[in-house]
Amino acid sequence: MNAVERAVGGLMDWLNERAPGLMPAYKKHMTEYYAPKNFNLWYYFGSLAMLVLVNQLVTGIFLTMFYKPDAAQAFASVEYIMRDVEGGWLIRYMHSTGASLFFIVVYLHMFRGLIYGSGKKPRELVWILGMLIFLTLMAEAFMGYVLPWGQMSYWGAQVIINLFGAIPVVGGGLTEWIRGDYLIADATLNRFFALHVVALPLVLLLLVVLHLGALHEVGSNNPDGVDIKKVEDKATGIPLDGIAFHPYYTVKDIFGSAFFLTIAAFILFFIPSFFGMFLEPANFVPANPLVTPIPLEPVWYFKPYYMMLRSIPDKLSGVIAMGGAVIILFGLPWFDRSPVKSIRYRPMLHKVMIGLFVYAFVTLGWLVAQTDTPWHKLMGRILTAFYFFFFISMPVWSRMGTFKSVPDRVTTHD
Repeated sequence: MNAVERAVGGLMDWLNERAPGLMPAYKKHMTEYYAPKNFNLWYYFGSLAMLVLVNQLVTGIFLTMFYKPDAAQAFASVEYIMRDVEGGWLIRYMHSTGASLFFIVVYLHMFRGLIYGSGKKPRELVWILGMLIFLTLMAEAFMGYVLPWGQMSYWGAQVIINLFGAIPVVGGGLTEWIRGDYLIADATLNRFFALHVVALPLVLLLLVVLHLGALHEVGSNNPDGVDIKKVEDKATGIPLDGIAFHPYYTVKDIFGSAFFLTIAAFILFFIPSFFGMFLEPANFVPANPLVTPIPLEPVWYFKPYYMMLRSIPDKLSGVIAMGGAVIILFGLPWFDRSPVKSIRYRPMLHKVMIGLFVYAFVTLGWLVAQTDTPWHKLMGRILTAFYFFFFISMPVWSRMGTFKSVPDRVTTHD
């Protein structure tokens, strides 16, 4: 045994004596957590979401060292970070680009859950916790978007906060309470800063821990939707179709992370605003309460929901539709009545419905950037109606058609 091995062994012994619960926890969630051996490309996005979360936390800490949550100085402090702080432009772009990358991997992670039935029994709690993460992430992203105090930041806050005014009876008082003033001003910025930097990250981290804990209790789903715990080695109790998460999937995730970071670096260094989708040109102009930016539209990951709001003439109905579009996702495990989990063994009808759902969601986002004509509004209403129809009718169509036989054990084909 060489000096390094003795040093590592001694450190581990020292830790085990003082924190005997660490090693069992490490084994349970890493070396003795057996995941299905047929994970494919879609299973990268959970670990990538963790990677981007760490990036957001670390870069956010550095940004708070120079940012001033003051309506008179916020925009100037961001410009100071970009122009005068050494490496500040890189940290700021890592954070702003990271926000969009976060939503990309989260949306793909959710889509994987949809096509492989990852929220179905016994993983309903995993799905609910994942949706709570998504909801918290939306609030976190919105409040962070307001902090630069540019034109889109100010007017985006104006539009979203005023939506609460549509609530009968309490709407007016609620909007004033959220703003902390009669207008969107310094008090609004201060409380959004506190929520974005302290409160919501703590909630997000707690939900992530609960999400992973719930997942490791019931085990990971796989592209076949087969329970690997049903076929175990009689001597060891290890699933025959499972492999230890560490080192096998940690190495796999490191490879995926390296590929992802290469793409992220290209965007970061060459097109950080991504043609105005990640950072709108209007947000490089100081907030002006007297001038409304044209066009007034949210950042890309909120656009489908904003189109639902904009396409419905009645303000209250639009708010209900926009909020309901997120809330209805919580019910997916109970809406889906299919006897099989994976899309591999479902009828063509299911694949067509999921394809149309993706088309409706993406097109709703695209419509926001188009000229506001009666035709576009009509198309928005039709797609909004289909969005809700997809979930409401799922208990019916998810049971229709001829299903393929599900294998007893996992397969390794794509």
